Amino acid sequence: MGNDRLGMSWGMAGGTMLASIDEVRDAALLAERSGFESYWVSHAAGVESVAALACLGNDFPGIKEVGTSVVPLYGRHPFGLAQLVRTAQNAVGGRFTLGVGTGNQGFVDGKLGLTWGKPFTYTREFMDALQPLLNGEPADSSGELVSAHAELGIEAEPTPILLAALGPRMLRFAGGRLQGTTLGQCGPKTIANYILPHLSEGAEAAGRVTPPRVLALVRINVTEDISGAKMLAREISRHYQAIPSYSNATKHEGLDDPSDLHLIGSWQQILDGLAAYGDAGATDLRIQVAAHDELSREKSYRALADYLT
Repeated sequence: MGNDRLGMSWGMAGGTMLASIDEVRDAALLAERSGFESYWVSHAAGVESVAALACLGNDFPGIKEVGTSVVPLYGRHPFGLAQLVRTAQNAVGGRFTLGVGTGNQGFVDGKLGLTWGKPFTYTREFMDALQPLLNGEPADSSGELVSAHAELGIEAEPTPILLAALGPRMLRFAGGRLQGTTLGQCGPKTIANYILPHLSEGAEAAGRVTPPRVLALVRINVTEDISGAKMLAREISRHYQAIPSYSNATKHEGLDDPSDLHLIGSWQQILDGLAAYGDAGATDLRIQVAAHDELSREKSYRALADYLT
């Protein structure tokens, strides 16, 4: 996997949280100086990720792509999201990629107070309306859960969509209809033996010529303090394992401890781990430094910068 397929992930876990636009811009500067080609921000309880990326404007020209990982669809409407995204696309000069996902039932039911019924139908109907709007075309769709009959007057390049997908139907849909998938805590075996077969099946059924993208999240920590690094890795992994779709997906990895997906140790060990993702079929990686102390954080970013530049 070439350096041009490596991006920096920022926010939500690994000791980072996007609490201000200044933090988003500071992290973008770090990504550019380190030599990353792309920059991905989390959408959690911090600043709104699409709006935050729009604030980058035409600054940081060394970053070729900026994107979200990921915007939850529940609680939104395609028209409002498309209006926001095309505005951001205009602001950043065509560099924006939209990562979206349904979220999970605990978030939708518990935090939003909405009904989690039929997430696949909701996603498909949402995309029926969102895709034409993001391509600068009118939306004219009537669905069971989502409908839209509108168009936008915003000058912007079409926006590619990556869907956070873990179920077979969602993966086939991402492969057939969208630009690909964006993954959270999924290892190389899961990608090769579970993600890619379903994604490819959807792409082949749709007669796609260009293979869909597989953007995988990989957390790293260049350190000699393995026990300290593992404590943080287990804390982050517990968050993912509490979500049924992730706990089901990680079974394909065959790990007794899901935190072993974190690449911890020397830079050479981490490089070997990153190569395994490319061999498994990941087309792009977004790297997140998940360091338990400042020394490890500095060593990790220094190693990345030396490698990328």
